[in-house]
Amino acid sequence: MKVYLDLVFLLNTAFDFLLLTTTSYLLKRNVKLKRIILGSVIGGLSIFLLFLKLNNFTLFIFKIVISIVMILSTFSFKNFKYFINNLIYLYLSSIVLGGGLYLINNEFNYKNYGILFVSNGFGLNIIVLIVLSPLILFFYIKQTRKLKLNYNNYYSTSLVYKNKTYKFTAYLDTGNKLKDQYKKRPIILIYTDKINFSYENGILVPYSTVNGNGILKCIVADKIIIDNEKIIDKPLIGLSSEKFNIEGINMILNNETLEGGK
Repeated sequence: MKVYLDLVFLLNTAFDFLLLTTTSYLLKRNVKLKRIILGSVIGGLSIFLLFLKLNNFTLFIFKIVISIVMILSTFSFKNFKYFINNLIYLYLSSIVLGGGLYLINNEFNYKNYGILFVSNGFGLNIIVLIVLSPLILFFYIKQTRKLKLNYNNYYSTSLVYKNKTYKFTAYLDTGNKLKDQYKKRPIILIYTDKINFSYENGILVPYSTVNGNGILKCIVADKIIIDNEKIIDKPLIGLSSEKFNIEGINMILNNETLEGGK
């Protein structure tokens, strides 16, 4: 069997280039292209380890060492946390790419008959894999950034009202500008049927939106604890009768209220 070392080296280098570029984009590392190329070439050279008589454990150690050298060559060393994050995201990108290509190849290469899977002798050629690889990593970058953007605004909160504690998953909405028209207090919105509104102890706050005007039923809670750290005393809570159109959210935080906590 013939093995074209130059082709294998270039292919391995190309994949390492994609992985390092993905890591750079995800972590917003400002590195020059030539450093990414240098790290990719170092990774490409690791293919020659396969021709050495090494046991699996030694080969595994060598691969880790090569990965570390790739990271240091590309991103340098600023501190330990910076280095570890680079290394982790390199491996995560590698797992996503390898798993994606493996899944796609199996979909084309196997047919199932009930619970049996039989190879049909067809596999994706190397050109197709090269084309698919950037697409897989592109969607990985896009989804990861979307998750980071969304979940950075998610908070675990505990609302204390009349000596009872209620748990909420909150979202910080910078567009929430609702305020009490009387005392100009910012309003936190919640959706729940566990808190009963009493006109005797409640507050009716008029509001205006693009969908029209209305009256919002509000209560003054004892406090809100955000992520077991930040405490907001006597927050004004608006009781919403409609669910929020955000996945898993039943509280909308007001940015002004959050800034006023302690």
